[in-house]
Formats: sequence, C-alpha cells, structure tokens
Amino acid sequence: MTRLQEERRRRGWTQLDLAYHARVQPSEISKIENGRLRPYPGQLARLARVLGVIEPDALLEDADRQPVSA
Repeated sequence: MTRLQEERRRRGWTQLDLAYHARVQPSEISKIENGRLRPYPGQLARLARVLGVIEPDALLEDADRQPVSA
C-alpha cells in the first residue's frame, strides 16, 4: 500500500472522492496507487495539498516503509 492510499483511506475517501478534490481522473488515482503511473508534478502537488502532506514524493512511498535513522 502506498502512502497515497493510506492517506486517502485515513480520511474515509474513495478514489473518486480524492480524484474530485485533487482534479485528477479517477482512473489515474487507481494507477498511481498501484504503481502503474507516475503522476505529473502538478498532479502530485495537488494530491499532496488536498491530503495535507508536505513532501509530495512521500505519497509514492510504501506506507509501511520505516524512516531511516541517522
């Protein structure tokens, strides 16, 4: 599961809900969540903004990935 999917589910949103709020095609949300499509920078920025994520690229990471400690 990507962080995008995790954040979407945390809000109780469907893929259609997220697509509406971020102005992205619903089919693209599915492809992005399944790793079959890398979103354009503008799409990724909108997704991050509506989900309240500061680092847009973090949305594409695995949700269970643990941060590396220094």
